[in-house]
Amino acid sequence: MRRIESRSQRTLLAFAIGAACVGGLAGCGTPPAEATRVNFPATIEAIEGAEVERITVTDRGAERLGLETVSVEPGPSGLVIPYSSLLYDASGQTWVYTNPETLVYIREKVTVERIDGDLVHLTDGPAPGTSIVTVGAAELFGAELDTEN
Repeated sequence: MRRIESRSQRTLLAFAIGAACVGGLAGCGTPPAEATRVNFPATIEAIEGAEVERITVTDRGAERLGLETVSVEPGPSGLVIPYSSLLYDASGQTWVYTNPETLVYIREKVTVERIDGDLVHLTDGPAPGTSIVTVGAAELFGAELDTEN
């Protein structure tokens, strides 16, 4: 399991420590314990036999990302999802993030038949009723594919 720490968190932590130093130079060498604690907003775990990983976010991480979900709907010729849930990887493969349990997200391949405005019609993807991410999917994608860690 690896922990994800975003650049913005590292910048914020550095700023907070720097501000503490300016506020009291005598204590700069030894910041208080609260200033050195880092709360990781997500953990990434390998899924045996899968090319994707399991992302578990904290309550605070989910709140900060503003994660929102909807259910996959059955359509006349397959499945229907909102366009906002669709992701493309560097090779053009299409994906969505499923939400199989509270605060857990797993990327799943989908096959797009067509896009009609805000709706995407799929020939293959998560079963009807599956919860998928509509807001915050790009941030989950970035966390999963982070190459710094």
